[in-house]
Amino acid sequence: MSEPILRLDGVRKVYRKGTFDRTPTFQLQADLVFEQSAIIGVVGPNGAGKTTLFEMITGSNTPSAGKVMVAGADIHRVRYGERDRLAIHYHQSYQVRSFRRILPSFMLDRSPTRQPILHLFDEPQFNTQDGYIGFMLAFFRRLRAEGKLVFVCLHPTARYHLEILNEIGESFLLVHGGRAERKGSFAELVHDPRVEAYLGQEMTAAAHAL
Repeated sequence: MSEPILRLDGVRKVYRKGTFDRTPTFQLQADLVFEQSAIIGVVGPNGAGKTTLFEMITGSNTPSAGKVMVAGADIHRVRYGERDRLAIHYHQSYQVRSFRRILPSFMLDRSPTRQPILHLFDEPQFNTQDGYIGFMLAFFRRLRAEGKLVFVCLHPTARYHLEILNEIGESFLLVHGGRAERKGSFAELVHDPRVEAYLGQEMTAAAHAL
């Protein structure tokens, strides 16, 4: 594939207090390129914008500015019924997120792909019994082996969440303070002071020990 799987080109989302009071209440910015298949671990505190980022990537939440390009196509210009041929968002218990229709579908472009090449797992529920975690890790790796780009977002509340991120993450995305930024390794991620503060003393010690 000549085009990157995913390019976030000056993407910005701003929520404001209201129609007349334009004071921003939330902002998120992302300028990122993911050239090829990989498994990316995503972390950040509650309310930082992880789900908002995933929704913009899959076309269910329109950016205030910028473009989300998946396989060379602006996903927000792709027909609604075909956006999941590019990217699909599994929210928590694997419910696929829906999107708001703004323009008639016939005015939009066709998807350049027939099957999703980008899979975003938003705080998936891991059952610690009966080998389920191993099954899910194998599933993520199979998608990656098939040339897909896989995002796994976790909010670490237990050591095994950190172990999962360390085991499967080839690189990482930290969503914090209004920005989404890359981290090249698990060590780089967990030694970031913002991540240490967000994890807390006990979870930070567990992360450093891995």
